[in-house]
Amino acid sequence: MANEPFFKIEGTHYVPTPASRGPWNPNSLHGRVIAGLLGAEIERLHGSAEFMPARLTVDMYRLPDLSPVEVVTRVVREGNRIKVIDAEFISGGVSAGRATCQLLRRTENPKGNVWKPPSWEVPAPGDIAPPTDGRSGMGGMWATRRIEGDFGTVGRKRIWMSEVRELVEGRALTPFVRVAVSADFASPFANAGDAGLEFINSDVTVYLHREPRTEWIGYEVVNHGATAGVAIGECFLYDEDGPIGSASCAALAQRRMARS
Repeated sequence: MANEPFFKIEGTHYVPTPASRGPWNPNSLHGRVIAGLLGAEIERLHGSAEFMPARLTVDMYRLPDLSPVEVVTRVVREGNRIKVIDAEFISGGVSAGRATCQLLRRTENPKGNVWKPPSWEVPAPGDIAPPTDGRSGMGGMWATRRIEGDFGTVGRKRIWMSEVRELVEGRALTPFVRVAVSADFASPFANAGDAGLEFINSDVTVYLHREPRTEWIGYEVVNHGATAGVAIGECFLYDEDGPIGSASCAALAQRRMARS
């Protein structure tokens, strides 16, 4: 990956680069890098091949600026079949977010058939031409291949997206980190309408029954609702081999600050 990473390492801290800026305030971080770094640190410090990171919930209760970041983790439960890990995102000495990850031991599926949604029959990313209108993921924050619908449309929305940079300089993206750093995408994709995006998400939760096997992750909006300025959004997640899980969020009505 030739693009600038979202974070560089300085001692025990992670220093955000300009690539990590978010859409709401030009001096704050994008929610996706908060979720991504929390998930990455949980996996780096507490993950193992025997356990599947089945759920990651991230609360984002403060827009952090570009100050150096420290992630502190804590083991809540470490059993034979389940591990629960907490992590806190501390920016400039101030707590800005937290995560809880549930890791479940991999075993074998039980016998029998269980209902599941129909197969996701869409063109592969390699069969879709790259966008030519300059709308490839916030100026190149990620690569996209639009399948159906778009941010400014009302109706069914499906898209492929792939990361184009490292989360942390010098550390290759793992399959789980690919999902963690992209999961915040569920909010703008599910909550944007014909007036644009006017909801800022305060959390994101990812459920996975397996990790992605390919670099492209598919998002399909399956739910949106809003009342009195409070919204929810949900997407099913896929890789090129099929379904992998879901991502959901809560959000508040919000207007963007103008960039200087």
